[in-house]
Amino acid sequence: MAFGISRAELEAWKAEVASGRIAYLTHYWFDLRFPGVTTVTKVGCSDLDRLAAWCRRWDLDPAYIHRRGKYPHFDLIGPRQKAILAAEGLWSHIERFKL
Repeated sequence: MAFGISRAELEAWKAEVASGRIAYLTHYWFDLRFPGVTTVTKVGCSDLDRLAAWCRRWDLDPAYIHRRGKYPHFDLIGPRQKAILAAEGLWSHIERFKL
């Protein structure tokens, strides 16, 4: 379940994903399977080849891409989430969600 983002932010992410560009959406998150994890960054792109290449660039397995309808995405959590956001220059995500 997602918390801490607006409908406008979600819609902007969906538009970026649908356009075939890599898009990032970080939000608060709660899932019993991941104790202690409070945020997730969804890295989406409708161009599955581009998204798979992004995964390989960060040494992530493209097999974990969620291929859901028009908004395929890879879920970044834990230490890799902050490291990749920092390397991508997405400091606003890190600061806003206190990563």
